[in-house]
Amino acid sequence: MAAPTRQDTKKYFENLSGAGKSIAVLTSGGDAQGMNAAVRAVVRMGIYVGAKVYFIHEGYQGMVDGGENIKEATWESVSSMLQVGGTVIGSARCKEFRTHEGRLRAAHNLVQRGITNLCVIGGDGSLTGANLFREEWSGLLDELLEQGLIDEAAASSNSVLHIVGMVGSIDNDFCGTDMTIGTDSALHRIIEVVDAIMTTAQSHQRTFVLEVMGRHCGYLALVSALACGADWVFIPEMPPEDGWEENMCQKLSESRSRGSRLNIIIVAEGAMDRHGKPVTSDFVKDLVVRCLGFDTRVTILGHVQRGGTPSAFDRILASRMGVEAVLALLEASANTPACVVSLVGNQAVRLPLMECVQMTQEVQKAMDEKKFEEAVRLRGRSFENNLNTYKLLSYRKADSELPNGEEADEEEQIHSSFNVAVMNVGAPAAGMNAAVRSAVRVGISEGHKMFAVSDGFEGFYKGQIKEIKWGDVGGWTGQGGSLLGTKRTLPAKHMDKIAEQMRIHNINALLVIGGFEALECLLQLYEARADYEEFCIPMCMLPATISNNVPGTDLSIGADTSLNAIVETCDRIKQSASGTKRRVFIIETMGGYCGYLASVGGLAAGADAVYIYEEPFDIRDLQANVEHLTEKMKTSIQRGLVLRNENCNENFTTDFIYQLYSEEGRGVFDCRKNVLGHMQQGGAPSPFDRNFGTKIAAKAMQWITRKLKESYKGGKVFANSEDTACLLGMRRRAMVFQPVSQIRDETDFVHRIPKEQWWLKLRPLMKILAKYKTSYDVSDSGQLEHVSRLRPKETDTAAI
Repeated sequence: MAAPTRQDTKKYFENLSGAGKSIAVLTSGGDAQGMNAAVRAVVRMGIYVGAKVYFIHEGYQGMVDGGENIKEATWESVSSMLQVGGTVIGSARCKEFRTHEGRLRAAHNLVQRGITNLCVIGGDGSLTGANLFREEWSGLLDELLEQGLIDEAAASSNSVLHIVGMVGSIDNDFCGTDMTIGTDSALHRIIEVVDAIMTTAQSHQRTFVLEVMGRHCGYLALVSALACGADWVFIPEMPPEDGWEENMCQKLSESRSRGSRLNIIIVAEGAMDRHGKPVTSDFVKDLVVRCLGFDTRVTILGHVQRGGTPSAFDRILASRMGVEAVLALLEASANTPACVVSLVGNQAVRLPLMECVQMTQEVQKAMDEKKFEEAVRLRGRSFENNLNTYKLLSYRKADSELPNGEEADEEEQIHSSFNVAVMNVGAPAAGMNAAVRSAVRVGISEGHKMFAVSDGFEGFYKGQIKEIKWGDVGGWTGQGGSLLGTKRTLPAKHMDKIAEQMRIHNINALLVIGGFEALECLLQLYEARADYEEFCIPMCMLPATISNNVPGTDLSIGADTSLNAIVETCDRIKQSASGTKRRVFIIETMGGYCGYLASVGGLAAGADAVYIYEEPFDIRDLQANVEHLTEKMKTSIQRGLVLRNENCNENFTTDFIYQLYSEEGRGVFDCRKNVLGHMQQGGAPSPFDRNFGTKIAAKAMQWITRKLKESYKGGKVFANSEDTACLLGMRRRAMVFQPVSQIRDETDFVHRIPKEQWWLKLRPLMKILAKYKTSYDVSDSGQLEHVSRLRPKETDTAAI
């Protein structure tokens, strides 16, 4: 999708006014976690721009029935919704709306209230219904006029209906968006269950068959299989080849013979074989018992996947979408097609609703016609990437099949058998182990010998380097921290010893997984190439740090897990105030000088203020925040949440801010403070981090293989160009390999942060949702794009 050209001038939404407009928001179809965050964002953004906002309770049924189902929303009425799963305004499947009479009644109910802007949160069925309603709108008004139910004035002032959709569906089955609202939370539920099941399966050497939701879409099954390293997965888009029964049983018994004590098989509820015959969890269980005699159990997750509190990712996604939806409605003209707000890579984009719906229907058609490759392609790059990565990792080739196996000719053997070292550097981050596992297995599949370096560069110069095999990394995806061990030591003082170890072990390429220190290490090695030929090898870095402060990438492995820990704690802290009225919490987060965790955590937790280093503040700002909270306490929302990044200001410490708020708020509210500390670094990795780590490590290993082949001359590897020492990062919509030498200019080394940070654009969003007047740059949104079918290869995003 080519980004549309835009003028250099920044566009601010102050020019967009909602005065005199009425917006209605409804949730329809199956519920999904995060829908409430979207409703909250639509209501608050709508009120902020001066529009009237209405809730339509019980989806389309409420629109048809009217009356009490359509109520005006207030700022306070969406308070405390952010952390609630499901949809507070209710959802229902509505037969009446499918009839012309039902839609006529719905139109009458909207016209009576002057509502001509509709924000629909639901799946493709709900959005298709909304589009049909829009197409029929003028005809419906004519009918109402004929029947004398409305007058000419009402007909002319409500002549156009604008519709914006947001996709709320746990299945992630909608084309045109990388993630739908609810998918990440559903993955959280699945992974929590899988992690719990793995411990009991291990004890009894059992095989577990897990059935997850996804009648027509295998996304949940595929990603959870990737995230837990399942042995086999069944999805509707890619049925197994004929004879799969034998292949699967062979694979399960091979994994047992290599010492594994358990097997996990994941089945999407809509899975079938090549002939359209359903593959059920019971069928798979009976097969394993019959062929292998393994103790096998079935667990059907069912509606657990829809339940629970939304993840940090879903809250942020839904909040961004909600604000974008209101902007789209304000900018819509009579001939703007109904659009859907979606996520591509890390960007919010608008796409024509019907193009997305048609493409979603084409996937089903391709599956019905047994064109499975086509179905996978139509699902989009995110899905395709997941499937390709799963295939790469899931099956260990026999030694004879590997490029350097017995039967490979001598020439090929020399060319493809290289020694590749993997290491962690810096502070531990959840998801590092998933990345190491992925790198090791993809490396072995590509024919390399993989070496693990313990304890970062300290372990490197001490010679703590040993070969790591396929089986050594089994079960690593779900482990938090760093199993290889990690240190902050930089290589500069130990160059001679590190070069010597490289010679001893004949290391031909290096993969470094870590945070800001990893970037500094790679730069030092790159600069030392002139003096040490040993460093003239392909080197790649994967960003892994909870602080998300690495230049050259929008996201780092570990940040999502940390955000979830912060948001979960904030939820509990907020809940503790529900009994005591008028209380403000001051919470300190980690992140060094980078305000990512505080800002994005604040957006996801519904904070009133967030203090960060990147946005300087003085005593007047603190005073204004206290006054703002004092005003808030006069409403029905009687609690406040303030986040402070640990290094945001050396004088305005957490204690200082706590004391200031306590003194200034005396008699109005009382204060409590909380330093979250290292709990932000621990815990099992979130599905996003497992998946992100797995996918970017696989991509990095393929890059390393390519660079090794290009730089192998005269019997040895020699790579000293700047494009052989890269960082693999996610930039807006694409995964990009960037030379570390170029990233140097984008970096503030004193404060260990990038000079420009994309998430600062989310800060006004947080302020708007907390009722502050602010300026919001909307240059990035506004143009309607089109769903592209054939996407260029290099824009493989790793958004999952």
